[in-house]
Amino acid sequence: MQELRDIRDRWMPMLEAVREQYQFRVPAGYPNIVDDLERGTVGIEIDPNYSVYVTAEDGRLYAEVYKRQPRTDNRSSAGWQKYAGQPFQDKRPLAAVPTDQDLRNLVGEIKQAFNYQPGLLYITED
Repeated sequence: MQELRDIRDRWMPMLEAVREQYQFRVPAGYPNIVDDLERGTVGIEIDPNYSVYVTAEDGRLYAEVYKRQPRTDNRSSAGWQKYAGQPFQDKRPLAAVPTDQDLRNLVGEIKQAFNYQPGLLYITED
């Protein structure tokens, strides 16, 4: 748990900055910062479909990314069907002491996925 506490201390300023950036571009009540050390979870929910967490489970750290698949895919072809808006969950192991760059990349990944949504340009413009 100490590792997660250390990550929380380094990651929280990044999560606060994301909350400020997105507070007027997402549904009411979002973005949410999840700060639950007792349950082993720290992260941010940009909206109901896009979130990233660092979790502690069985003495290991994991990055958990939740996002919706885009509704369009230029690389799909005949014989390959892609269902629109399917949820995608990725749970990957983290180093015992992830770097600040690793934490920034997690936040950047979820921001990119949210910003890439087709049809929501009015929300993602600066």
